[in-house]
Amino acid sequence: MMSLSDLAQRVMVTACALTHTTETATRRLGPVPFLPRLFADRFTHLGGIDKTGFRQQLDGCRSFEDANWAGYWDAIADRHLAAADAALAELGGPSTSELLGDGTVDVRALGELLDPAVTILAERDAAADPQAAERFCAEHPAHADAAIALDSLIKAMTYEFVAAWPGWSPLRLRAYERSHVLGEILLTALAPAMDVTIERVEIPFGDGDRIRGYLVIPSGVEQPPVVLVSNGVEGTLAEALLPLLKYRSGGLAMFVMEMPGTYSYREPLSPAAERVYTKAIDFLAEDPRLDGERIGMIGLSFGAYWATRMAAVDARLKATVANGAPTNRSFGPLASIGMPEIMLWTLSNATGATSTADTSKRLAAMAIADYYARIPNPLLVINGADDTLVSTRDSIDIAIGAPYGELVLYDGDDHCAMGHGDEWMRLSHDFFRRHLLAADGAGRS
Repeated sequence: MMSLSDLAQRVMVTACALTHTTETATRRLGPVPFLPRLFADRFTHLGGIDKTGFRQQLDGCRSFEDANWAGYWDAIADRHLAAADAALAELGGPSTSELLGDGTVDVRALGELLDPAVTILAERDAAADPQAAERFCAEHPAHADAAIALDSLIKAMTYEFVAAWPGWSPLRLRAYERSHVLGEILLTALAPAMDVTIERVEIPFGDGDRIRGYLVIPSGVEQPPVVLVSNGVEGTLAEALLPLLKYRSGGLAMFVMEMPGTYSYREPLSPAAERVYTKAIDFLAEDPRLDGERIGMIGLSFGAYWATRMAAVDARLKATVANGAPTNRSFGPLASIGMPEIMLWTLSNATGATSTADTSKRLAAMAIADYYARIPNPLLVINGADDTLVSTRDSIDIAIGAPYGELVLYDGDDHCAMGHGDEWMRLSHDFFRRHLLAADGAGRS
């Protein structure tokens, strides 16, 4: 049951959203009351950032306005870039300004410099350890510069992601591109050390739009099955991929793509975005390096909506995981109550809506309750039992409605079961191995 303090905060947040006074209240109260409850966990987990320090940084940012928000977090990212610069200089490597420049940096050479510390990137848990680099330096002092450079670049990438959140304004989009470039350089530079191929992919569709993603193929595996990975409304490729790297030797390829309606897309989020996922599945089915008969999909947050929908409309998906899916209940007329104004703004931009009412109308048009019974293959549904962002009941409805649905709710956990990340990632990995790595030779070594 909701406490009186939680109810009072929801009322205050809703009142500020309705009167467009969130910015005024943020200057007095700080941004935390107007952010998703898991905001700090999300970024500290990705960057291996100390939570206490991050919350102090959050309290120091008293504005959501583009210049103030992006500028504040950009400045923190710059401090980590400076630390990376110093370490890279000791290694004889490129500067971070060169990394963020015109793309002429020798990525393979950079990978060789950072290779000794690759475990910091490749063996992280769902919540990256803030002490990982310090511990590595103590155990491997000869490679301390590589560890400091790698850890600082990951943190700079993460803080640029914070600066970019939740997209749509000019300086946020600039920060998104900087975060994207840093993530792409690190992943492609260190792919050989991780014994995988990481290929940048762009799939054109529509009127000049594109699907941007990474195809990850394990070395030494002939035609592996592949899992399509899709994140949520304001997620990034690095956020989805980094926690999955530790499963790279499990015999499965991965294709990580951003959800339609997010940073790099022109077209708004709508039911028509179904064709974007169809295009991605076409790409995977036709790639001769992959087993196009064994494709799975995992979706996180709004990406889980698409995983559920695509499982119903495209039988090429032989196994699907939906984690934290918003569907019919979360798209209802009362769903915006208690939702911070910046999230309403984000959904309006994603859907191309002109008002809160228009946003609700467009989301309602995406209802898929009648799709559940049409899902012909195994579906694993995951969430926290106490989701504060979308209705947990949506996850229950999907699992009950799908003929081969399984449901796992983590007691006391929130949206996408972030507090049990290692558990549900292992569970999902085992689920895909069970249903995609059949005994007839798929993923032959």
